[in-house]
Amino acid sequence: MNYQDLATIIVENIGGKENIKSLTHCATRLRFVLKDDKKPSEKVLKNTTGIMGVVNKGGQYQVIIGSDVGNVYKEINQAFHLSEDSSETEEKDDRSKIAKVIDTITGIFTPILPAITAAGMLKAVLSLLVVFNVLSIEGQSYQILNFMADAAFYFLPVLLAASSAIKFKTNMYLAIMVGGILLHPNFVNMVTTATETGGSISLFGLPITAVSYSSSVIPIILAVWFMSYVEPIADRVSPKVIKFFSKPLITIFVVGIVTLVALGPLGYLISSGISAAITALESVSPWIVPLLIGTLTPLFVATGTHYGLVPIGINNRMTTGFDTVIYPGMLASNVSQGAAAIGVGVKSKDSAIKQLAFSAGLTGLFGITEPALYGVNLRFKTPLYAAMIGGGVGGLFMGIMRVRNFSGGSPGLLTLPSYIGDNTLRYFISACIGAGISIVITFIATLILYRDTVEVEEETKELEQELAKDKTVNINGAQIVAPIKGQLKSLKMVDDGMFSEEILGQGVAIQPEEGKVVSPVDGVVSALFDSKHAIGITSDDGLEILIHVGIDTVQLNGEGYEYHVEKGQKITVGDELITFDLDRIQEKGYKVITPVVITNSQEVGDILTANEGAIDFGAQVIRIMS
Repeated sequence: MNYQDLATIIVENIGGKENIKSLTHCATRLRFVLKDDKKPSEKVLKNTTGIMGVVNKGGQYQVIIGSDVGNVYKEINQAFHLSEDSSETEEKDDRSKIAKVIDTITGIFTPILPAITAAGMLKAVLSLLVVFNVLSIEGQSYQILNFMADAAFYFLPVLLAASSAIKFKTNMYLAIMVGGILLHPNFVNMVTTATETGGSISLFGLPITAVSYSSSVIPIILAVWFMSYVEPIADRVSPKVIKFFSKPLITIFVVGIVTLVALGPLGYLISSGISAAITALESVSPWIVPLLIGTLTPLFVATGTHYGLVPIGINNRMTTGFDTVIYPGMLASNVSQGAAAIGVGVKSKDSAIKQLAFSAGLTGLFGITEPALYGVNLRFKTPLYAAMIGGGVGGLFMGIMRVRNFSGGSPGLLTLPSYIGDNTLRYFISACIGAGISIVITFIATLILYRDTVEVEEETKELEQELAKDKTVNINGAQIVAPIKGQLKSLKMVDDGMFSEEILGQGVAIQPEEGKVVSPVDGVVSALFDSKHAIGITSDDGLEILIHVGIDTVQLNGEGYEYHVEKGQKITVGDELITFDLDRIQEKGYKVITPVVITNSQEVGDILTANEGAIDFGAQVIRIMS
């Protein structure tokens, strides 16, 4: 793959550099925020080699590349010099509130996922070493590795402060300072003392709730969001000569106090409330959420809304130490996506599809599902249904077994060690079994549901051949009589190339003298139109006939026309089909010459037509000779 050429094609067909407000990427997708999301040439993008799909959801225009996304992103930046915010002026954001929320969540959590994943996997390895007695929890080696892994979790507010500052367009370093305020050892000691002694903490008489913010998620996001409003105000009120130090001073003084007094406790309550709600739901029916997540995650991923679930899983781990609903369900779903793609690869006879399906399927099993989802499962539909079935069953099993995820990561086979914790292999084993159930059920369902394109094409070809044979039966000698009284004309007299050049088929034309159309054959009504200006008939002999009353009369939207039959109705020669107001149509400026054509002319023999001149109802106008 030539990444430079692909980068150029993407930017050109997304509306050009001038249409791009910002660009980021995740594991498989380029995530554009565009000034006008109507400009991209979506069809061109989807048909470009190297692009697996396009999604316009959540305020982002997402181009799915797969595992090569980093290389394409690099080439775009090098060629077009895009930063993560390429917009020079503030423009009106007319996206829906839901789209804005999803875009914000994605922008905040996507950049910090590598740090959380690294810490989580280190935790998993550490638990594994303890389970197999390689390390003792009392030893220094364990303790050092443990605080190394804990660092990303403990200082999560600092990581979120940085990514939130970028998203909310405020000073990153001041945001990090706010995170540091929440985690400062002196404040932590004050909280510990107040908790143990029942004392209180106050600032200028304002009460500060004694809660710990290590590993918290929501408090710092609220704080940085608030700071994005305070900082511009501080900029406006600060005299120019002292703005360098007065602006940050005012910002930190206001944001720090409001965060400690109000926003921090509020975020803590929200986090605790979410955790308590999930715990309550789990105590009643622990299988419901993992079942739904396992079943519906492909749809969430397809719309880009799955990032709204990630913070819930992170919050669960930060507040209770583990997640039992989001990540177990996503594990079942992701491996099912991979299994479905592999099932397609096994069953397909097309070498290109096999190669794509096996590659995408393997990636899906490891936790990156977009190549499988967009390249295979959504494309063929039935593998998607199979994945949803398998993911639902696997999620149900893990919900019943109350499988715990301790450290996150991209849900897949490679992150199964993240289910090792509490110094036991119980949850790891259950997670492995749940993933296995999802894979097996999805694979079998795919083999049953998926119809290979090669087989379908062969069957279609055979069917068409059979239908072609059937259509030639009893055609010889078939005749069509005049459905209209008037003057018989050649089709070449019709002022419409579709008829005069016999593109729609051979036949005749009649200049009507009376506003009535009757059946020219014995057969069945095969097509009616909302505008009532035409009718399709299939004769008992196999002729497919179109009677089109007037030229461009579809624009009348049925005015002046009336049907007297229904689609599928059996008809015989002379049955009344349509009546029309001849004078009214002509007064509207439309020609009423009526083509009568055999639309399957290529499937019949020679078509003989009567000579031009006066014609009455029932007179023979066409005869077929084989």
